[in-house]
Amino acid sequence: MGAPGRAIAFDARGDILLEQFRREVRGVAATLPAAPYAINLCEDRYRFLVAFCAAASRGQVTLLPSSRAAAVVDEVLAAHPGSYCLGDQPLDPVPPHYTCLPPQLPQLDGGPLDIAADALVAIGFTSGSTGQPSANRKHWSSFRRSTAQNLAALADLLDRHGSTHVVATVPPQHMYGMEMSVLLPLLGPVAVHGARPFFPQDVARALAEAITPPLLVTTPVHLRALLESGIGLPPLAGIVSATAPLPAELAQAAEVRFGCEVREVFGSTETCVFARRRTAVETAWTLLPGVRLAPQPDGTAVHAPHLDHPVVLADLVELCADGRFELRGRNADLLEIAGKRASLADLTRKLLAVPGVVDGVVLQLDARDGAGVRRIAALAVAPGLDAAAILAALRRQVDPVFLPRRLRCVDTLPRNDTGKLPRHALLALLEG
Repeated sequence: MGAPGRAIAFDARGDILLEQFRREVRGVAATLPAAPYAINLCEDRYRFLVAFCAAASRGQVTLLPSSRAAAVVDEVLAAHPGSYCLGDQPLDPVPPHYTCLPPQLPQLDGGPLDIAADALVAIGFTSGSTGQPSANRKHWSSFRRSTAQNLAALADLLDRHGSTHVVATVPPQHMYGMEMSVLLPLLGPVAVHGARPFFPQDVARALAEAITPPLLVTTPVHLRALLESGIGLPPLAGIVSATAPLPAELAQAAEVRFGCEVREVFGSTETCVFARRRTAVETAWTLLPGVRLAPQPDGTAVHAPHLDHPVVLADLVELCADGRFELRGRNADLLEIAGKRASLADLTRKLLAVPGVVDGVVLQLDARDGAGVRRIAALAVAPGLDAAAILAALRRQVDPVFLPRRLRCVDTLPRNDTGKLPRHALLALLEG
């Protein structure tokens, strides 16, 4: 973790040093109930770090549900008997078996904090954007190796002579947030802001509290909101983006406005981050050290030093002669109707290109019609437009067989904390 005097977190009051962090981890660990699992619901990122390490020091596995919604938390609790919830503020409704950290964290002196290399420390759940969430087990040794890869991938954006300050808009419960705002400060020369700013003015305020140009860890949704707000930001070391495809024009606009590189990273809950690119100027992805891809008919197998065995993703890739790769869509994203082919991602891009559409998504329904075809549907946020006008615009650029048979205009899409769209929420909105 580094020298006791290095900063591991910061906020408006200044740096929080590793020495204090270790005392508070020991203090909190002594108050935790005996249990095999803990669901970490802490909103404050520093308290999430403390709670995560306290649980790990007690041999408890941190569960990372895809959402902090009560129903999702209840499902995870039911699937892991003996688990409890750990948070940092009063919740309504109160989750079952809830332990709330006190305003002033207890402290205990002691020796170094050690976590066994083979310890199972977390179970992350996929977002459910393509179906039912799945559980993914993470051992401490795997986290250490993947974090070393991430530090190498970000080395030229980090302060070479001191600690880099990081501000993240993504929740620590999401695997991308876990990698970039929890594991980086735990295992690298990084200090993370304790807050999770959401609105542009909150992001700007948190960035201004860094004593050196900070690294902004964010998503395309948050990055677009920052640009559209017109708000000014202090000098940045760089911007990192993930969780959804980053349009090149958005990356280019952000680099011009904020005067720094926008680096997109690619990964999943199953694999953690394994590739990067500068989206403003390149389409191909560079693999992180030691990673190898093996294209398959149903997706791509990812081989990496931090993975115990290859993980097959639904993403389809094309390998380049220089060792990089380009994405060619997802296996579940490809459509074939009446002998014609298209992709949901491309159809969504065309929907978003319709003047007046500010957000939208195209999806394929589960049920088949009388001809045995799974039809296309869409949701659009388009103030001032109706479904007929949007469909008329789509007819000029979409083959008739891929036009949405059902298109509904809504006030907002059900995006989660990282900007993703859980499939069950989209289907419920279509039926609503």
